[in-house]
Amino acid sequence: MTTTARVLTLGAALVFGTLPAAAQQVNDAQIAAIAVAANQVDVDAGKLALNKAKNGEVKKFAQTMVTDHSGAMKAAGDLVTKLKVTPQANDTSKALVKGGQDARAKLSGLSGDAFDKAYIDNEVSYHDTVVKALDGTLIPNAQNPELKGLLMKVRDVAVAHLEHAKQLQKTAMK
Repeated sequence: MTTTARVLTLGAALVFGTLPAAAQQVNDAQIAAIAVAANQVDVDAGKLALNKAKNGEVKKFAQTMVTDHSGAMKAAGDLVTKLKVTPQANDTSKALVKGGQDARAKLSGLSGDAFDKAYIDNEVSYHDTVVKALDGTLIPNAQNPELKGLLMKVRDVAVAHLEHAKQLQKTAMK
């Protein structure tokens, strides 16, 4: 793993390090803010990759990230509106925003194959950490059944994204 990829991976781990498995208590409004922030981070990274990626498969993956995470944000927004829940910013959602900005700044300094590899390495780490956060903190703490159901659907998509990114690490990054 390159130094840049390690930094991005560490950044994702530090961001989600604020969500130890089943240790942090968060309410539905805080979960909503975390979900919005996590999805926005990947939309923004995907848009950057659409502009900078060299590899066609990486560009396709980036488009999938933009499309799927934008859809997840819309679904979450629709649900919180329906439930009359206002997302409540918290340390984790703020750390996600900051971590996403830092990761994009590091990725912005790369180009060509180095960018593609760092982006995909970051996506593997990010989605792995998101799945762990969903399993260990977000889903178990969600009180509203509809929110819990949405998080479980998002989890399935995050797992699919993780597997796709891992596959790209093996095939497109050689």
